[in-house]
Amino acid sequence: YLEESGGGLVQPGGSLRLSCVYSGNRFSLFDMAWYRQAPGKQRELVANIFSGGTTNYIDAVQGRFTISRDNAKNTVYLQMNSLKPADTAVYYCNSTATIPFTWGRGTQVTVSS
Repeated sequence: YLEESGGGLVQPGGSLRLSCVYSGNRFSLFDMAWYRQAPGKQRELVANIFSGGTTNYIDAVQGRFTISRDNAKNTVYLQMNSLKPADTAVYYCNSTATIPFTWGRGTQVTVSS
């Protein structure tokens, strides 16, 4: 299963680093992504990383967020800098497969002064 951590309350302009550990096999073969869901909104993909390491970001976080992975630790990370109130959401990780893994509980990120 997936377990996200690293969220919290941060002031605008601050930084957080999210982690997601996958408890299974063959992690290195999976394309992974970070998603977020703000109150009253649908879950959206924020950034993805292919098994080979190529990354993509939505325009809203381009240049501020960095997705990475450590296959030896079955972990995917999301470094978030220059955070804005609009980034407030519950953040989840998952594979980008048509049938993803069971969703984890996510980690809450709140950006507020």
